[in-house]
Amino acid sequence: MELHGRHLIADAPSADAADTTFTGVDPTTGDALSPPYCDATDAEVDRALAAAEAAHSQLIDLDRESRAKFLEAVADGIMGLGDALLERAGKETALPAARLTGERGRTCAQLRQFASVVRDGSHLEPRIDHALPDREPLPKPDVRQMHVPLGPVVVFGASNFPLAFSVAGGDTASALAAGCPIVVKGHPNHPGTSEMVGRVIQSAVRAAGLPAGTFSLVHGRGHAVGLAMVKNPRTRAVGFTGSLSGGRALIDAVATREDPIPVYAEMGSVNPVVILPGAASERGEAIANGLFGAVTLGVGQFCTNPGLVFALDDENTSALVHRLEALAADAPDGTFLHAGIRTGYRAGCDRLDAVDGVARSGRADGDGGPGGARATPAVYTTDAATFRDHPALAEEVFGPSTLVVRCPHRDDLTAALATLSGQLTATLHATDADLLGAGDLVALLRDCSGRLVLNGFPTGVEVCPSMHHGGPWPATSDVRTTSVGTAAVRRFLRPFCYQGFPQHLLPDELKDGNPLGIMRLVDGAWTDDA
Repeated sequence: MELHGRHLIADAPSADAADTTFTGVDPTTGDALSPPYCDATDAEVDRALAAAEAAHSQLIDLDRESRAKFLEAVADGIMGLGDALLERAGKETALPAARLTGERGRTCAQLRQFASVVRDGSHLEPRIDHALPDREPLPKPDVRQMHVPLGPVVVFGASNFPLAFSVAGGDTASALAAGCPIVVKGHPNHPGTSEMVGRVIQSAVRAAGLPAGTFSLVHGRGHAVGLAMVKNPRTRAVGFTGSLSGGRALIDAVATREDPIPVYAEMGSVNPVVILPGAASERGEAIANGLFGAVTLGVGQFCTNPGLVFALDDENTSALVHRLEALAADAPDGTFLHAGIRTGYRAGCDRLDAVDGVARSGRADGDGGPGGARATPAVYTTDAATFRDHPALAEEVFGPSTLVVRCPHRDDLTAALATLSGQLTATLHATDADLLGAGDLVALLRDCSGRLVLNGFPTGVEVCPSMHHGGPWPATSDVRTTSVGTAAVRRFLRPFCYQGFPQHLLPDELKDGNPLGIMRLVDGAWTDDA
């Protein structure tokens, strides 16, 4: 595929005149990668969303089998790009081929999983309550409910997952499964990868005979393009994965609209890990090895990176910390996705270094390498009193570092956990004996997180129907939703009720005969019978 550097608006490339351009950059060398891309103009954003709005009225009645086949065609098209996609993504992100191969597999698996959801139809949650005309004192009407698509959805590609949380990632897949047209803002640090995947989706739209506005892709280096997208009156929902500042900016922008809309933002967290004494005594070295592997996996650029560790201050914890420090001293530098992440990482490390009572282990940080994107892993330690007196120590440092908080007493441990804000995950390492008295800790970790891991590590989010990837603010903007797993489709649906309608005017999902054979709540009981 020869890249052309243009936006994909409905069924055509677009490139209005622009004052500035940008390119992808190889993080290992700092070299620019052709072709140049430009920020979408307000007119291009409006054209894309106008096309999406026009497509919505047609997509809302599209049969589920056609929608499912379309999602599968997108997955087939991505695989059909072969090594060329992995090579371009590798150049733009410095991610190794094995990681990108796995991420491509996850991306396609998500699309196929949502195709199965569409065929099953249970995500529509059909409900039927038959009329009771003879009920006293008032007759009961015939009432039927199901979920329908919200309308045009704006999706922002994430920097740390150029495939699985990008143009055809989980937000796009779940919104398309819901029946919503999509306008994606590709991430400016992997524009070529975004274009390749975008053109696959565009081709699948044509092949399926779907309305052209089903999908559009626009580019933008700064914030103006994204703000124009979320403020456009045709946009009905937003999907975002990124920083707290970025998500907050979108939420604030939407709040100024005459008709505020949902912003489903996943904004990261420190993902606290609690190590209880029995576990530290029984398998402290193994926990240290696994923890350091989780901290440095992907150069620490996972939203589930465990950046905060709590343990009681005893000899077993000392041995565990010494092991972490030895691993940090020997660990090689890694290359971030782009130099901007290293800038933020250095600022976060400097913030920790400046606190009296916080000690750093590991090697001194280098100069960032030719591309300004190289980073050195670090392990920090502090005590419970310092952690209590410096609330900023609980803030995320995005990158391969973690802070161990050594607590003199168990009460100090519970007090520290009680101060934590919302998290995507929490982890507890404990023996069976530890767990007998850990009910209060489990409750604290449950209340501040969306997923609690026992005797494991949070990095590596399994894509399955029961996965929940979300959490209380500021981990996400809506604690009730997930961005991973099949429940993610619910974000882009709304309930709609038909009252008193004749059979021939009802959608198949709500007809008495149940021609689709799906599960429905009929007069208070779940059944797939007619």
